[in-house]
Amino acid sequence: MSDSLVLGWGHTPFGKLPAATLESLVTDAGTAALADAEVDARDIDLVVVAHYNAGMDPLGFASSLALQISDDLFGVPALRVENACASGSTAVHVALTHLDARQARRVLVIGAEKMTGLPPETVGGALLGADYDAAGTTSVTGFTGLFAEVARAYEERYGPIGDTLARIAAKSHRQGALNPYAHLRKELSEEFCATESAANPMIAAPLRRTDCSPVSDGAAALVLGREPTSRSHAAVRVAGRAAASDFLPAAKRDPLAFAATELAWHRALESAGVTTPDLDLAEVHDCFTIAELQLYEVMGLAPRGHGRTALEDGTVLPGGALPVNPSGGLKSKGHPVGATGVSQHALACMQLTGTFPGEQIPDARLAAVHNMGGLAVANHVTVLAATE
Repeated sequence: MSDSLVLGWGHTPFGKLPAATLESLVTDAGTAALADAEVDARDIDLVVVAHYNAGMDPLGFASSLALQISDDLFGVPALRVENACASGSTAVHVALTHLDARQARRVLVIGAEKMTGLPPETVGGALLGADYDAAGTTSVTGFTGLFAEVARAYEERYGPIGDTLARIAAKSHRQGALNPYAHLRKELSEEFCATESAANPMIAAPLRRTDCSPVSDGAAALVLGREPTSRSHAAVRVAGRAAASDFLPAAKRDPLAFAATELAWHRALESAGVTTPDLDLAEVHDCFTIAELQLYEVMGLAPRGHGRTALEDGTVLPGGALPVNPSGGLKSKGHPVGATGVSQHALACMQLTGTFPGEQIPDARLAAVHNMGGLAVANHVTVLAATE
C-alpha cells in the first residue's frame, strides 16, 4: 500500500480557449494546485508535465514551462511524459513512483494541451499518430473511425447499440452541464442523441457527433506528497494503482476485449485491497460512448455484451451503485489529451473531499480513475481514498 497523498489540485476550464497558450495553461493550473495544497514552490522536489503534442504545438519541450510559475522552481528537475491519451495518468504514476521510492517529498504534476485553433486535419493527424496502422495517414474521421469499428464489431456480436450509446451521451451531457470546468455544458435528450440530424451528424457509423468527445484546450494539476498540507480540505490517499499495456498492432488485439484495460483495473483494485462494489464513483476514459459501454463490462458491472443493463438498472447513474463519470467524462468535460488523466484525478479528489462544484456524490469515500492511450493500448488505473 502506498502512503502517498494528493495534497491539492488545480483545474482550468476545458473548451475553446483562444486567449490561452500552452504556457498559460501550464502556469495557471500549476499555480492553482500549489495554492490549493498550501505548498510553496520552493518545497517542490520534482515537476512532471504531461503533454501529448504530436505537432499540435510548435513547442515540443514543455517540461520547464512549469518553472514560469515561480522563480523558486529554479533548479527543480522537470520532465515531460507522453503516453498518448494516457499521458496524464502516466505522469501521476511517474510522480508516485518517485514518492514511493523516497526520491522526492513533494511533486507537482501538470497536464496540459492546446488543441483548438488548428485545422481539423492537423489535430486528426496528430491523434492518429497513436495508432500503429493509421499513423502517418490522413483520415476524415480520425480516431472516431477506429472506435466506430469497435462499435460495429460490438453490434455484430451482440446486436444494435445505437439507443444505448445515446443514453450514455445524454447521461454525460446531464453531468457536464453541472460541471463548471466542462467544455460542453448543455443537456441533450436521449432522443436528440439517438437521431441523426444536421445538428448531430453521423461521423463514422454508428457513431454520431454526440458519441464523440470534443477537441479541447485545458490543463489540470496536482501536488503529491506524504503529509497533509492544506487547511481548506483533507488530503486524498492513493490506495492503489496499476498499469498494463496491450500490443500496438490492431491485428494482435481483440477489439472488444480491452484485455489490458481489464488487467490494469483488477491489478489496481487488488493493490488497494478492494473490489468494484466497494467503489463510490469512477472516472473512466470515455473518449467515445462505445468506450464507456465497453468499460461497464470490463469493470464487471454487467456481463460481456450486456453493458446496457448498467444504464437500465441505474447502476452507473448518480444515486446508483457505482456512478460513472459524474464530471460528464471526456464526452462532455472535454479531452485536452495531456490534461485528461490529471483532470480525472483532480475531479475524483474533489468528490472525495466534498469540494466538487458539479454534482457531488454523497458520502464518497473511494474512487477509481481509468485513463487509456490509443485503443485500450496504454492503461492506467488509480484507486483514491478519502482520509476524513
